Amino acid sequence: MSETTTATIARLSTTEPGFHRQLDTLLDWEGVSDSAVQARVDEILADVKQRGDRAVIDATNRFDRLAVDSMEQLRLSPEQLKTAYEGLPSEQREALAVAAERIRRYHERQKPESWQYQEADGTVLGQKVTPLDRAGIYVPGGKAAYPSSVLMNAIPAHVAGVREIVMVVPTPDGVLNDLVLAAAHLAGVDHVFTIGGAQAVAALAYGTQSVPRVDKIVGPGNIYVATAKRAVFGQVGIDMIAGPSEIMVVSDGQTDPDWLAMDLFSQAEHDEDAQAILVSWDAEHLDAVAASIERLLPTLEREEIARASLKRRGALILCQHPADAVEMINRIAPEHLELSVAEPEAWLEEIRHAGAIFMGRHTSEALGDYCAGPNHVLPTSGTARFSSPLGVYDFQKRSSIIHCSPEGASELGKVASVLARGEYLTAHARSAEYRIRSK
Repeated sequence: MSETTTATIARLSTTEPGFHRQLDTLLDWEGVSDSAVQARVDEILADVKQRGDRAVIDATNRFDRLAVDSMEQLRLSPEQLKTAYEGLPSEQREALAVAAERIRRYHERQKPESWQYQEADGTVLGQKVTPLDRAGIYVPGGKAAYPSSVLMNAIPAHVAGVREIVMVVPTPDGVLNDLVLAAAHLAGVDHVFTIGGAQAVAALAYGTQSVPRVDKIVGPGNIYVATAKRAVFGQVGIDMIAGPSEIMVVSDGQTDPDWLAMDLFSQAEHDEDAQAILVSWDAEHLDAVAASIERLLPTLEREEIARASLKRRGALILCQHPADAVEMINRIAPEHLELSVAEPEAWLEEIRHAGAIFMGRHTSEALGDYCAGPNHVLPTSGTARFSSPLGVYDFQKRSSIIHCSPEGASELGKVASVLARGEYLTAHARSAEYRIRSK
């Protein structure tokens, strides 16, 4: 397939032979299946399961370049969180509060209720919604600090009614981020430990002498975190296996190219494996965006990371018409989708797979990351085909309710008896038959 490239980002066209193969290669990300990473993670998980606190301390000292002797040195008190919040500049404190309120208000609308109904014979059927007892939230702390992730993970848990929230966040070289601690205070996190990586996932999944065992682990992390979450699934619940950040922008050619270049950068600056793709049926518009990328990229504080991301996994794709773009959206199932078009509502019916959909020219993905309200923990690597954004429902479980009246048990028993005997499960059949009323 022929392919043109600017100094920074690939240019592809849907009319070129082999385009779909090239697109598959661009989308491929198999980081969590790396055998060396898996082996190292398995070793850490086994060590934490066996030695508890001591293994967590040793791994944290090694990977985060610390020299601590006890878990108390890796625990932050509620007073420390409160002090961090009160010590923020008023502008940051107010921004956190506004974001928290918007996130809370949005997630309140997600909260499901228990329900029941009664049949004519008096049998009652229903569903009981119950929050998890304890949730663990992983907040990344390597290349950047993410107070927004604290809010996005902890607030839905609170809305769901979770009794206890345990947060882990790595602090390489012992550097604490006051915004992250302030967000934990604002979101009502109960326990905070400054640990990360596979050792933090293991501590949450198995419990240690100091870290409470949780029922579910949520929140994104690096390749070691993703691999560890996959490994402990079954011991605990997890939200998803998070891959690198992604954005797909569809433009009709009328949006300012500088805006779109910066939208692509907003994901590319996360890390070198992040993916940023722009699709348009206007070739001159793609040329203009490419020029904006080259001009604006040197102005970024994280230029090196963004440049590597765009070079490795970015693309500007020329398609023939809007229907081609819709087909690509559903093929890619992007984490973040920007519809930078005149009438984005007209596209919604055809879009089947996307984590979050940002409508219109003025709705940048960055607004969703911080303060719009919907959750920014989203399915990546094509998993939006079958999974959803993090939400209140991730912190609740549902129990079925079945309360048969004597009449209902008798009638249902006749049906159950026939089916159970058809499966040669006679104890099932006889159990149901005991409740059948004789005429």
